[in-house]
Amino acid sequence: MAYTTMIIGGGVAGAASAIALHKAGLNPVVYEAYDRGADNAGVFLTLAVNALDALHALGMDVRELGFDTPSMAITSGSGRKLGELPYGTALSDGTVSRTVKRADLYRALREEAVRRGVRVEYGKRLVDAESTGDGVRAEFADGTTAEGDLLIGADGLRSRTREIIAPDAPGARYAGLLNTGGYARGVETGTEPGVMNAIFGRRCFFAYTVHPDGEVWWVANPAYPTEPTPAELAAITPEQWRARLTELFRRDRGPAADIVAATDRVFAGWNTYDLPTVPRWHRDRMIIVGDAAHATAPSIGQGAAMAIEDTVVLAKCLRDSTSVDHAFAAYEGLRRERVERVVEQGNRTGGWKALGPIARLPRDLIMSVAMKRMARTGADPSRWIYEHHLDWETPVSV
Repeated sequence: MAYTTMIIGGGVAGAASAIALHKAGLNPVVYEAYDRGADNAGVFLTLAVNALDALHALGMDVRELGFDTPSMAITSGSGRKLGELPYGTALSDGTVSRTVKRADLYRALREEAVRRGVRVEYGKRLVDAESTGDGVRAEFADGTTAEGDLLIGADGLRSRTREIIAPDAPGARYAGLLNTGGYARGVETGTEPGVMNAIFGRRCFFAYTVHPDGEVWWVANPAYPTEPTPAELAAITPEQWRARLTELFRRDRGPAADIVAATDRVFAGWNTYDLPTVPRWHRDRMIIVGDAAHATAPSIGQGAAMAIEDTVVLAKCLRDSTSVDHAFAAYEGLRRERVERVVEQGNRTGGWKALGPIARLPRDLIMSVAMKRMARTGADPSRWIYEHHLDWETPVSV
């Protein structure tokens, strides 16, 4: 049935939902809270092979964005190499994981949705929604309303849709880490382009990768036990960030301090969160996807991947079911165990970054031993994440 579907949120999950639902024969409309696209949002992210596989299922090719990043090299703050991990096995066509600017991914997905005929309305912040029996009525902050057969909440970590569906659901969980980053030029790192270099420093985690044109893309995760308010974060100037990071990396070997010094502008910082188990993903004809349902800390680079996978599975369930109830139940049954396992993995990995000075010593030893064992046996504990395959043509059993 060609359900008219209101999608709340125009980020990765929202735009991908629009593409997937349109491909499945539905009529999606995107309602974005801001008055423009998120063209300046965030820094960059790595789309692992499972994310690219899900995009392939939607007929999306993002090879014009960013650059290949097939592996990650892990070192300690002392400069000791702890090991190297692949970002999953290459897909059958040779596709490997790819690092892209977040704003470029937003733009590509939104433009593809519009190209396929999806309408996007801006300045539409959801304030309430209610069932109309055979549909949903949405109310927006500008005083307007809209109605449709379905409503999909792709409105992120602070999801208003989640609050409506499950008022008792937990909120975002602060992970004890801050984020900042930037782009640097004219600095020699001694590393090859296309490798994500993760440095578990003595006082701060740092990751960087070199673009084929020589530009260095980097992020840092200073530990900060008490959750800063937005006002407190906004009060930190770029130069204060630079000074703080320079001090944190002062005793580390490696290029972190030089990369920060070569960066024209250090991005304003933001907090790291994930989302504990949300007990209810859908009610009546409303459902949540992506970070609204299962936000994962960025430690394992799977936030966008989980959102894109969600959209493929939900669209297939709606395509192949005879009722909305069956489709929603099938979607949750197919997704919950996987995404909650990913959230937990991200929480554990993020915990390695927030350790105090004493705990970091055994951490480096444990990581080194584990990496050597993996290299010797070929066993990759993350393989289950990357080898997840979604085939658009295979029907979903609902």
